[in-house]
Amino acid sequence: MKPWLFDILACPIDKHFPLKLYIFSFETTENEFIQFLDVYENRNLDTIKREELIDIIKHEDNFFIKDGISIKKISFSEYLNLMKTSLMELSNFIDKTELTSVVKCLKILNTQVMEKLSNLSEEHLSLAEIEEILPELYLINKFKLDTEIDSGLLFCEECLRWFPIVESIPQMLPDEYRNEENDLQFLKNHKNLFDPEFFKQNLQPYNL
Repeated sequence: MKPWLFDILACPIDKHFPLKLYIFSFETTENEFIQFLDVYENRNLDTIKREELIDIIKHEDNFFIKDGISIKKISFSEYLNLMKTSLMELSNFIDKTELTSVVKCLKILNTQVMEKLSNLSEEHLSLAEIEEILPELYLINKFKLDTEIDSGLLFCEECLRWFPIVESIPQMLPDEYRNEENDLQFLKNHKNLFDPEFFKQNLQPYNL
């Protein structure tokens, strides 16, 4: 499951949004995290432009941007708000991997990147000013679209339902189609990653 998917996932039972995302492990290696963090920290514009993740289009006096998160070409003002909203969703991520590079990446996104985008004017920017934030946009895109969550849990705080992420697939099935034995085993296997208070809730559809 790519982190970007979380931006659009709601509880299939009560439609509550946003959910909470507990990340147990990534398919993405720590070395891969380190590599794109290095590009960000060194502000390597040549590498960023070579990857062609972010397309900047000028039409008359206005700039438009298209990337894997926006999907289609949108105005810079609209794009900037989309990126800030996507960053805000990270507050619902609970990282249980304890990987140094993941902790660092999330911290940078939540602080440095968010601060830089929040302080940016939405209008009348030059191409040079937009390119100045390319490393920030690059890091958002790399984390949201190029990393893959292998194992985790999605949790709805409204109905207290939880949904396992197994082999990168979020299993968001209605209660009647869930496998009680498999789901309980999943909870048992990851029980040590949760605060005991988590299991004192009336978790649905199963609890330990």
